[in-house]
Amino acid sequence: MKIVIIAALATIVLGAPQYSYDAPRAQSQGGISGGVNKVVAILRDDRDRDDLGRYSVNVETANGIALQDSGSPDGPKGAVVASGSFSYTSPEGIPVHVRYVADENGFQPQSDLLPVAPEFPHPIPQFVLDQIAFAAQEDARQSKQVSSPSGSYGAPPRYN
Repeated sequence: MKIVIIAALATIVLGAPQYSYDAPRAQSQGGISGGVNKVVAILRDDRDRDDLGRYSVNVETANGIALQDSGSPDGPKGAVVASGSFSYTSPEGIPVHVRYVADENGFQPQSDLLPVAPEFPHPIPQFVLDQIAFAAQEDARQSKQVSSPSGSYGAPPRYN
């Protein structure tokens, strides 16, 4: 009987999941480097802050990435108002430069590469104006053809 109990316990122990921890692997980002992670030198990393909550950050890397950011608690209820810019070269080789302000109105980026909504009111195409005029003429014709109400209702349908 003892052998059966020992065998059952051994089976349970050996059948239990084996947990082990492996360090996470570096993520490949693909793109121009073909999935190879490169170490990029930091050319400048200047960070300043004071006791009043103001700060500034200037970072520049050897691959052309640059960041300038500064802020202070000048917003409503001491919220930080920040402004700055960042630049880099896209994987397609296009230089990207973005300037921004972040305040009580949200993050407001500006760049030649960002899409811009058309001005409003934008000009209305002629075919749309023609369709509106045609619809107005149809409405006028239908209002001239006034039908008089019958004055009585028909009998409800019978269902057998």
